[in-house]
Amino acid sequence: MSKEILFEDREDAGRRLAERLARYAGERTVVFALPRGGVPVGAEVSRSLGAPLEVIVSRKLGAPDQPEFGIGAVAPGGVRVLNERAVSSLGIERDYLDRVSARETEEVTRRMRLFRGDRPYPDLVGGTAILVDDGLATGVTARAALLALRRLHPLRLVLAAPVCALQTAELLRPETDELICLLTPSDLRAVGLWYRNFEQVLDEEVIRLLEEARDPTRQ
Repeated sequence: MSKEILFEDREDAGRRLAERLARYAGERTVVFALPRGGVPVGAEVSRSLGAPLEVIVSRKLGAPDQPEFGIGAVAPGGVRVLNERAVSSLGIERDYLDRVSARETEEVTRRMRLFRGDRPYPDLVGGTAILVDDGLATGVTARAALLALRRLHPLRLVLAAPVCALQTAELLRPETDELICLLTPSDLRAVGLWYRNFEQVLDEEVIRLLEEARDPTRQ
């Protein structure tokens, strides 16, 4: 990994990503960011394109006794995706899947309310939805978010991230109308390794960026 391909921080990554998305400026485009880390990236894309910034929350489903190992994800609108191969190989029972899905769906609802209140999403019919994250490792949460956004019937659905694992990019490409990844390493290891500064993003930062996007005078 050479230093030349590292992003300084999420804002730098967002500005570079926006250059690849410039053709969507001036269209009926809405930028959706996956919180929390995707929001600073999405904020830069939103600002550059002159497009509204929104969030969509997707939560990973962790395996029994291995919560960091994602076996699926849930997103708004009752969306659930499963890695059926992992579920089968680990012998995970359906009642466990239902319990963890219900718990994480409650968290999706809580976080959507925290970040968005009760505001309805903008009308995406005939427009473009761009889903942004700070990086895609397994891509399971992004896939669930894509399926949730598809249900809003955008004319075009784009997935964009500064760095994506090569295998993940190939798996997610069929779920989108366009996939844009600035870097697609075959050995990603961890998203944070591709950033010089990869500090944790707090809920307060997400809320601030969303408020600034809705009211630029607050910047």
